[in-house]
Amino acid sequence: MKTHYDVGIAGYGVYLPLYRLPTTEIARVWKGGGAGPNKEKAVASIDEDSSTMAVEAARRAMDMAEVSRLGAIFVGTESKPYAVKPTSTIVAQALGQHFVLASDMEFACKAATEAIQVIRGLVGSGMIQNGLAIGVDTAQGRPGDDLEFTTGSGAAAYVLSRSSPETLATVEAGVSYVTDTGDFWRRQNEKYPRHLSRFTGEPAYFHHVETSVKQLFEAYGLKASDFTYAVFHQPNPRFPVEVAHRLGFKAEQIKTGLLNPMIGNTYSASSPMGLAAVLDEAKPGDRVMIASFGSGAGSDAFALRVTDAIEKKRKKAVKVADLISKNTKIDYATYAKFRGKFTK
Repeated sequence: MKTHYDVGIAGYGVYLPLYRLPTTEIARVWKGGGAGPNKEKAVASIDEDSSTMAVEAARRAMDMAEVSRLGAIFVGTESKPYAVKPTSTIVAQALGQHFVLASDMEFACKAATEAIQVIRGLVGSGMIQNGLAIGVDTAQGRPGDDLEFTTGSGAAAYVLSRSSPETLATVEAGVSYVTDTGDFWRRQNEKYPRHLSRFTGEPAYFHHVETSVKQLFEAYGLKASDFTYAVFHQPNPRFPVEVAHRLGFKAEQIKTGLLNPMIGNTYSASSPMGLAAVLDEAKPGDRVMIASFGSGAGSDAFALRVTDAIEKKRKKAVKVADLISKNTKIDYATYAKFRGKFTK
């Protein structure tokens, strides 16, 4: 997918709730035995939801980008506060943006990169000057389900603008790939999503991520060794490591993107959160590959080049590592109260 004008990232912002639920606590209540590879997950407080977390991340992104006007705000989420009422307008109101195209994007865990694709097109066509793409979700998992061990809460936001000396990274290329694969879903009026384990691996995650990245390589003459970093959607600690190996990436290229063991899979914010962690330490000239995955199913893959502006822009960053390290542990009862686990 080519754009008329080159598009870059002008600013990014992330938000993680303070509270952490150790997976040993989940195992104690429901499973017994070990808690698996995840150590803990981020949990939104009783007064937090996708709209509040999106606003926090968005403000940080706009502050770094040093922009006051936006042409579009797209919020990618699968945990909207309202079934019928957009989250994007709540964010727009909080940011003081009213003459703006605002919409919610839905594509499971790739809703945020879907938003990035659309914003990139709007900016790259000249229709708007700046656009905001947000990925945000609260942890959704049926009590006692495997998802409780791996699903966390968090938000990541990106301001995209036409490439200039002030953009911290240029989006060099992007592709998208989709099929109708029923690996994960939630029907209307159901509180928790369901998943078919036999579909979540090869037919869903691996097939779509591998296909989108291979198409990115083929269409733009790229290969794994061209990148300093690679960021993948992180449904668990194992999948991104394995798909990276299959695609020819080395361990040192993906280490900063593996956040899942400490904060859980933040759904729509997963791969954008990993990208933010990479941008927190990337150097000018580094090339970054990011590949998302959304159940249902599809994957977006991008190639980005970090610019000289990263050093200046990063001075305003609230770093992912700092947000991870600042936390308060809670027990399962507190988590259940915060997230309304036992209410109708």
